[in-house]
Amino acid sequence: MLRLPVSKLKDGMVLGQSLFNTAGGSYLVKGQPVTIDYIRKLRQIGIQSVTVTSMDPAYKLPPPPDVIEEKTRINAISTVYNTFQSIEENGTLDTTALQRVTDSIVFDLFENRNNLVQLTDIRAHDAYTFAHSVNVAVLSAMMGMLCHMPRDEISLITLGGLLHDLGKVDVSSDILTKNRGLSDREFKIMKKHPLDGSRRILNVSDLPKKSILATIAAQHHEHIDGSGYPNGITGNEMHRYAKITAIADVYDALTSERPYKKAYMPNIAYNIMHNISKGQFDQDLLDTFFNNVALYPEGAVLKTTFGFAVVKESKFGRTTTPIIILFADTNGKLLNERSVIDLYETPDGAKSIQVVPTGNELYHFIHELGVDPSYYLEEERKKDAAAGIKSSGVTTAPRAKLS
Repeated sequence: MLRLPVSKLKDGMVLGQSLFNTAGGSYLVKGQPVTIDYIRKLRQIGIQSVTVTSMDPAYKLPPPPDVIEEKTRINAISTVYNTFQSIEENGTLDTTALQRVTDSIVFDLFENRNNLVQLTDIRAHDAYTFAHSVNVAVLSAMMGMLCHMPRDEISLITLGGLLHDLGKVDVSSDILTKNRGLSDREFKIMKKHPLDGSRRILNVSDLPKKSILATIAAQHHEHIDGSGYPNGITGNEMHRYAKITAIADVYDALTSERPYKKAYMPNIAYNIMHNISKGQFDQDLLDTFFNNVALYPEGAVLKTTFGFAVVKESKFGRTTTPIIILFADTNGKLLNERSVIDLYETPDGAKSIQVVPTGNELYHFIHELGVDPSYYLEEERKKDAAAGIKSSGVTTAPRAKLS
């Protein structure tokens, strides 16, 4: 998948991520072609960039499968939106609806357990909290499953993810949607939301195991090294569920577009969380998490020490070393023959990846190339399907003029 500025979209390009509005409705569902009207709408609501499956509008590749169904995600976002509204207005929430959503997420995850997390969604700025809560719930549930938790515990950590930011109902929308960094005063207000959420959860009478849910909300911004907030506790004092939720929370925040920043690609989030924020997260849990997230999503273009390539596949436990299709040399000149390389089988394979071009850089590179790399990906898939095996090797590269 290719991340492009909205200004570079063309009528008919297939969106690789769904776009959600405040109440959980979808402006556009991934896998559907965008139209001129949708492109205009994206500009109006301030979306800076989106992910498409191909730059050629005539080439309608489907996006990679998600870990949960689209209808589950839409219903979950709507339910979280209604939950926040209800809590803010009368201090109550529909625990039956929340449990129904929780059950759907857990069911989908077990049904789609063979899918890596690719990209999640994009959302209008004022819808960030609600879609973010769903993503955190999904990613936390995935972690619970990977840690071999019993199903009832996975359900509990999923519900904790849905409610972890409940305290944000006490934060003004001016702060939540501010298009630049927060002032010291505003950040002080924002830092209250974990404890405010914990308090609100404890005040709900019919919420199951609410003490644990309240702990998740209270501790999801704490760090293993004690540098987090609101209480600066260390890893030994953090609940295991909160350690998981903290990872899911930061990952989704980094890979989401905000009014004051662009969305980072998953590999950048990996670098930040593993290196720049080293010591803030439980290392074993962090490794488990990123072993199941596609750092280089299918269809992404990479600049490597071998040349330019498109990602064919990422595998569990090998997400730093995807299988790639090499189609151009290091100068960006098309190769007469393309080759499939499994970076896991290559010495220092992870280090061979230099850059993941996005935005205008990617747009101009592909236009100068004159070929959409998505063609190579689709041809390899067709070849594999015809052979009935996971193929690799060398084939002739077709030339496909971009419109």
